[in-house]
Parts: sequence; structure tokens; C-alpha cells
Amino acid sequence: MTAHGASREATAAARERLDALTDNTSVDAGKLADELASVTALLNREVSLRRVLTDPAQAGEAKAELAQRLLGGQVSGETADLLAGMVRSRWTQSRHLVDALEELANTADLTAAQRAGTLDDVEDELFRFGRIVSSNTELRAALTDRAATASAKGELLGSLLGGRAKATTERLVTRLVTAPRGRSLESGLDSLSKLAAERRDRMVAVVTSAVPLSDPQKQRLGAALAKLYGRRMHLNLDVDPEVLGGIRVQVGDEVINGSLADRIEDAGRRLAG
Repeated sequence: MTAHGASREATAAARERLDALTDNTSVDAGKLADELASVTALLNREVSLRRVLTDPAQAGEAKAELAQRLLGGQVSGETADLLAGMVRSRWTQSRHLVDALEELANTADLTAAQRAGTLDDVEDELFRFGRIVSSNTELRAALTDRAATASAKGELLGSLLGGRAKATTERLVTRLVTAPRGRSLESGLDSLSKLAAERRDRMVAVVTSAVPLSDPQKQRLGAALAKLYGRRMHLNLDVDPEVLGGIRVQVGDEVINGSLADRIEDAGRRLAG
């Protein structure tokens, strides 16, 4: 097993444990998300502690017992058991444990939204917020200002999203902005959007068109992309008047250029050649 593979396999095992746990509807996924986020913050802050919990020289069971003692009475048994299971695994780097915990917290929040029937709304709101941030340099600067306190950023987000977005969206964005952990705001929002889509085993397609697509057009496009990629597809729709005709579709790193503007550029390059 490669070093990178160790953390990858440990993360995959943690995802399976979380899925098995949240399949039980008696488990409060929202509470689980909050507790996992708190543990993430703790281990992100306490570097020496997370190194102990990921030390390959220590027995897995000993690390699990330490985790249980540390969290005993502070979080639910489900959260403590999840962390205990994770520290039994091998991790390439201690920060990978924190990365996985953060992902589990976000997934638990998205699971709660899925149960409430609001997951589609959360997906759309994450996408829209990303578009707003990318087009507003002052807002982006305020949200990424290293000199600003977490509470100040939280208040700003509350004024922007409070009452206008789902509670899950606000929690996810607030955690990302107040604890970016070295990521750019854009990459963090993109990761959240992909994680939300994965809850329904769907891929995300960013569709840019000159004018809004009609419902039949959306359905036909979604069906065509699902057939092309072999998976259900969630469409994040954006309107850009500079797209002169047709559409532009991006799925992951792959771009399907179907716009008139792209065809004009291609023709110009061929003429210049």
C-alpha cells in the first residue's frame, strides 16, 4: 500500500461507517455534523494531539481508547465511535485525518438536508453563492481577509445568508469561510458542491447559456449528459450574455464546447493558421 493509498483507504472506510450510521433514521445527522465539525476544529488546532492519534508506531486500539477518553461525555457515542474507528486506521499524514473528519461533518449535514428534502436547494445555493463571490471582489476580499476574525466573518455571512438560504447552506459556507484550512474560497465551494451531488450519486454539470433554458431543454440536456457519462447529472445553470448561441457545459475538468462563440473562436484560429 502506498502512503497516499493508506489515507485514501482510511477515508473510504470512514465514509462507509458514516453511511451505515446515518442509514439509521433515528440518528440525528445534523447533531452528528455539528459534533464532527467540533472535533475537526479541535484536531486542526491541536497538532500534537492529532499526531499522537495518527502515530503508526502506536497500536490502533490504544489510540482508539485515547480518543474515547478525550471525547467521553462531550459528544454522542456515535461521534466518539466514528473517531475511534478512524484512528485505528493508518494515515499517511496527520492532517489527512482532519481532512476526512471535515468531509464527514459536511456529508452528515448534507444527509440531514437530504432527509428534509432540501438537498437540491442546498446544491443550487452553494453554486449561486460561488457565482456571487467570484463576481464581487469586495465581498471575496472581506470573506478571505486573514486579519478579520472568524466571528466577524460569521456575522457577515449571517447578514448575507440568514433567512435567504437553507440552514444547511449557511452552516457549510460559514465553516468553510471561518476555517478555510489553506484552501481558496472557490475550491472549497466547488468541493462542497461536488459532495452534495455525490449524495445522490450524481455528477455536476455547469451549464452556461446566453439565455435561461426552458424546462424541456433542461430535461433533454440532463438526459443526454446522463447517457453520455452513465450517471445521474445535476445541472448548475448560469446565464452569460457573451455566450452568443448554444451552450457551454463543463463536467469536472472536461469542457463540452457547444456555443457559437467557441465555434467563432475555432474558425478564427483555423484561418490564422
